[in-house]
Amino acid sequence: MKAKTFLSLFLLVVLSTVSYGQNVKLITVDQLHERIKNGKDSTYVVNFWATWCAPCVKELPNFEKLQAEFKSEKLAVLLVSVDFKSKLNSAVIPFVKRKNLQNQVFLLNESSPQEYIDRIDPSWSGSIPATLFIKDDKRKFVETELTYEQLLTEYKKL
Repeated sequence: MKAKTFLSLFLLVVLSTVSYGQNVKLITVDQLHERIKNGKDSTYVVNFWATWCAPCVKELPNFEKLQAEFKSEKLAVLLVSVDFKSKLNSAVIPFVKRKNLQNQVFLLNESSPQEYIDRIDPSWSGSIPATLFIKDDKRKFVETELTYEQLLTEYKKL
């Protein structure tokens, strides 16, 4: 009986651990705009990154720290991967789990990079990392790797 109880408990822990974890959802630019539009009372920090981009990976902890430090404020940090859609299961989801990212993570579900780049911000050259700050009618687009201090400064300027 003890062996059955142990096995049941072990399976429960393993299965709950496997099912726990960050869910990465596909999102289009239209859906992203809609998400932001529906949260008028929130500040949005939207970071565009990829698993293969070393500066992107380096700055991701800064976004985690920002969200954690300002969790009592109406702040939504959205991490939008620009990896290919075909890499969702093989690269993006394992990366998110390995890094234990707590912010909401999306994979941009668009087929034409130049089209979505222009729709996100006309000044964007397409390089990553890039971050969009939005609060009410204020928008600022920053196309560079951000230290935590730079991220905090931009957030507080809104």
